[in-house]
This record gives sequence, structure tokens and C-alpha cells, in this order.
Amino acid sequence: MRLYNTLTRREEEFVPQEAGVVRMYACGPTVHDRFTIANARAFLTFDVLRRYLEFKGYKVLYTQNITDIEDRIIKKGEALGSSAQEVAERYTQAFFEDRELLGILPPTYQPRATEMVPKIIEFIQGLLERGFAYVVDGDVYFRVRRFKDYGKLSGKNLEELAAGASGRVEPDPRKEDPLDFALWKVAKPGEPAWDSPWGKGRPGWHIECSVMAQATLGTTLDIHGGGQDLIFPHHENELAQSEALTGRPLARFWVHNGLVMAGGQEMHKSLGNFEYARDVVARHGREAVRLFFLLRHYRKPMDFSHKALAEAQAAVERVYNFLEEIEAQGALAPTRAEPRSPAEQEFSAYLATVRAEFEREMDADLNTAGALGVLFELVRRTNTFMQETAPHDRSLLRRAGELIRELGRPLGLFQEEPKVRAKVTLSGRARIIAGAEEEIIAGNVEELINLLVEVRGELRAKGEFALADRIRARLNELGIELRDKEGGTRWRLRLKGKEQ
Repeated sequence: MRLYNTLTRREEEFVPQEAGVVRMYACGPTVHDRFTIANARAFLTFDVLRRYLEFKGYKVLYTQNITDIEDRIIKKGEALGSSAQEVAERYTQAFFEDRELLGILPPTYQPRATEMVPKIIEFIQGLLERGFAYVVDGDVYFRVRRFKDYGKLSGKNLEELAAGASGRVEPDPRKEDPLDFALWKVAKPGEPAWDSPWGKGRPGWHIECSVMAQATLGTTLDIHGGGQDLIFPHHENELAQSEALTGRPLARFWVHNGLVMAGGQEMHKSLGNFEYARDVVARHGREAVRLFFLLRHYRKPMDFSHKALAEAQAAVERVYNFLEEIEAQGALAPTRAEPRSPAEQEFSAYLATVRAEFEREMDADLNTAGALGVLFELVRRTNTFMQETAPHDRSLLRRAGELIRELGRPLGLFQEEPKVRAKVTLSGRARIIAGAEEEIIAGNVEELINLLVEVRGELRAKGEFALADRIRARLNELGIELRDKEGGTRWRLRLKGKEQ
């Protein structure tokens, strides 16, 4: 597998330090609000990278932090009349809920910054002893110019970084250099604080990630990930302080996903051009959101669009309809013992190549768009095979369906069963069912539809076609399409490419 390494600015063959084990860290949320659909791209990117590495047989030790002490958390608490701790806990739980809505797997380790304060203090003391940090009135700063490789991740020299540091590095006339950044901050009245050798205070943002990464995964990571907006100053500072302390690389691969744009600008809360991830999932569905992002290479910027999400929603529905169809066809009759026809032999040979084609795309710097192209081609060719061949060997159809589900797994797609999807959709495609009562209602609606289908079948058997057609027409108006097949009638919910 090859991955683009931001540090070297080229694709490189990925081989972990320890055979069979990958140590990966990706920046998590600062829990002062729910996360946006732009934030979701980073979380999904590294969820898929983790899933795919596991698909290839690696044991992945994956750490994603929770930043639960930071300026924005304190300000949110002041605005709400709550403590910073209450704000952090509220939005940590909200993060877990919204992560689940997107089908993102929990990491192996999920440390919180406040749990790491003793280790952070120890880390800072080490930097002070080595001359890479200094104390000013209880604040502790990192000496950027002492670290000779500063700027190697962002690819800029110190003068360029200093010119672009406005707004990204906190100004303070007491600092030796404008680029120096805070490792420890003196607590202001009413702010959360911990005892330290330099007085009561709290950690700086960058030091938290360095400590949480190394405490859970060791001195050198295989992969450090995050959005491109974190390259400078956050990841540059992480790298500098970590390597200044240990003398070893913080990460062998630095992997960054592209930004999400809206109205020609980066989607950002400060610009007001954002939508919360949970609201987008409610409108279009979990898998539509995942597909929307995965149809674009993770390193490229992409425009947020409800139209594109609606198209992704329709594409997901088509694949599930395809799975329902071939699973029904595959179960319709047993496989015949007679030899395969030439068309069946050709299709069988094609199926044998699909996994390798999928992996070839994914191994090319996680090219999920190309991998999805392989899956959609599988759907197209299987449909053609069913329509033109009338196959005797129905195991071929079952194998095609198994491939969709097997290869969809590392993408977090196409794993649900039709009945589960029906319950979710019937309770309102705009949201996931929450609560046993709503699930019972959804199940009852499904049973009611099944009853109407059964009654219609009995009417047709009695020759009362007018009334049977009225039932079919009314169900169709409600978005429920009936399909009369050998062995009975099946129904499905029809998508219009819009919010249902």
C-alpha cells in the first residue's frame, strides 16, 4: 500500500515499524460544540483508513484524542453559565452520539487531555531541561528557533512562517520570538487550573496531542493524521516539541485530508457557512454521507452540496435494491448440477478479479473513488448478467452479493439488511430510530404493508383486479413500489433523489 506523506511530499510504500501492527493517531474534537460536516470528513477519512488496514490483516492501534480543556470550551461555559467541565462532558457525549450516527468505529484509545496533565507537566519539564522551553511569569513557551528542523512539515522557512503566523500563533510581547508557542498557560481567575512547578495553570493545545499520542502508542507513530488546516501550526508544533524531547521522529507518515468548501470558502463556524453533521445525516442518511465523501479522493478539496448528497442517497438505495434482487434470485432455486454455460464461466472469471481490482485502487493512496468504481461496475455487470443470461448457477449471484458486502465493509457501506433499512426508513428517512417505542411503531407499519400486499394477492387470486390495482396504486403514491415476481410479491421504498 502506498500513502502520500505530507512530510516528504510524495507517495511512499507504507510498511509499519512492527510487522502486522499499525500505530495510528488522528486528531479528535475540541468538545465545545457538536461537530460540523466539514469536521466529519477527517473523522471519516481515518475511520476508512483504519478499517482498510484491518481489512488487509493488520492489527491497528488507533488513538483519537478528546481535547476537553481549551479556550473555546471555557468561553462556551461562560456564555452558558456552566463550568468548562460541564461543557466538555456534554459535548463529549454529543461527539460519541454523532460519531455513531456516521457509522464511525470507536478508536482503540480515546484519551482526554485532562487525564494527561501529570504526563504533560513531565513532558514540559523535559523540554525545559533541554533548553527548548522557557518560563515567563508562570507561562511556559517553546523556543521555535532552537529546533533546527522547524517548518519541515509545512515546507516553509522560519521567515515565511513568521509572516503567516498572525491569527494562528498567540501574540505575547513577553515571548522571545513571535513564533514561540505556549506549552503551559497561567490560569486566569475562574478558569480550570492544575498545580505545576510554574504555578497554577493548564496545558497549551499542541502539547496535549503530543503527550496523548506518545502515552498510548509510543515514541514514534506509524501514521499521524488530520485535516490539512492542522498542518500549521498544530502539527508543526507537535512535531517540533516531540522530536526536541525524544530526538526521534514523532511519525513516519503524516496524512492529511482536504478541506470542505461552501460557497467558494472553507466551511468554518467562524464564517457561519456550516451545517452540523448530525443534521446532514438526518436529511440524507448515514451511508449517503459516507458515499458523498468517499466519491472524492481524500486529499482533494470538495464542495458541500445537498444535490450531490441526494444523488449519493439515491446511489446507496440502488445498491441495496440490487442486493435485495440478487439475494432473492440466488435463493429462488437451488444451483443446478449441469455444467456452467460460457456466459457463466466468463462471469465467474470476472468475479474472481474483483477483490484484487478493489485492493489495487485502495492501495493507491486510499483511492476510495476508484474502489467505488469497481463496486459500481460489479453492480452493472451483475445486472447485465442476470438480464441477459438467466443463469442456472445461482451461486454466482450469491457471490456477487457477498463481494459487495465484503468490499463495502472497509468503506463502512452496504452492511445493513433490507428489513433493518425498512424500519429506519419507515420511521422517517431523515433520522435513525431512537427508542423502543418508535421501533415498535416502525415494525407495525412494516407489518401493515405486508398485510396489504397479502390482501392484494388474495384479491388477484379471486379475479378482483380492480380493487387489487387500487391498493397497488395507493401504495405507489405513498412511495411503496410493488414487484410481482415468481414466488410472490415483494415491496420496496422508492427514492426520488430527494429528502424522504
